[in-house]
Amino acid sequence: MNEIQSIALMVPIVLLVGVLIGSIGIGGVVLVPALTYLTGVDIHIAIAACMLSYAFSGAVGAYIYAKHKTIRWDTGLWLCFGAMPGAYLGALVVSVLPSRTITIIIAVFIVLAGLNALREPKDVFKDQRKESKALLTFFGVVVGFGSALSGTGGPLLLVPLLVWLNWPVLTAVGLSQIIQLPISALATVGNYLHGQVDVTLALSIAAVMIVGVIIGARVAHKLPGLLLRRVVAVVLSIVGVAMLWKSF
Repeated sequence: MNEIQSIALMVPIVLLVGVLIGSIGIGGVVLVPALTYLTGVDIHIAIAACMLSYAFSGAVGAYIYAKHKTIRWDTGLWLCFGAMPGAYLGALVVSVLPSRTITIIIAVFIVLAGLNALREPKDVFKDQRKESKALLTFFGVVVGFGSALSGTGGPLLLVPLLVWLNWPVLTAVGLSQIIQLPISALATVGNYLHGQVDVTLALSIAAVMIVGVIIGARVAHKLPGLLLRRVVAVVLSIVGVAMLWKSF
């Protein structure tokens, strides 16, 4: 496959990733592997470029979800507060920690979260969940660290975590939009200081992904809560199993 064919194939993939991020929060997990295998980009450059691109897709997604009043700002601020140092630390250790072990741990968690989401919780249509500020900050640190380490932006870890805790899916996806902003910013700082950031590649990814995010966010607000939860459950299960398969 030549360079032109690779780029042409990446456009629909990035667009689909944007739709998934905008609608269910899950999608960024395929970006780094796609860039690495289809275009031959070094994995560290791919991770850095993807992390920067999430700042733009996250901003657009956050704007749309905020317009629909489906973002819990009180919760999101504490998640972002924890995500910032977590993302910076993740960028520092991305080149030294065994990626296979981390992938397996994340994949198992995602599969379990997907299976758990198949249950119908009593409060699936309610938005009354309350967590302590300390716990939300800790969640932010974990999500920021794991996202910067894997180049996934935040939603891949935050959405299954909140779904596991029986948060309404639309609320979880809304929070996953805003958490991309601090994770992208701090991870990019870390990548710039300790690695390499291809700004042109990042902006190219963002330009296509934003279109998908707009489409996905609009679709998400038209789907019934239970149906959206089922979609998330299926996608989580597929992504988790695929990550395990790739690891072994």
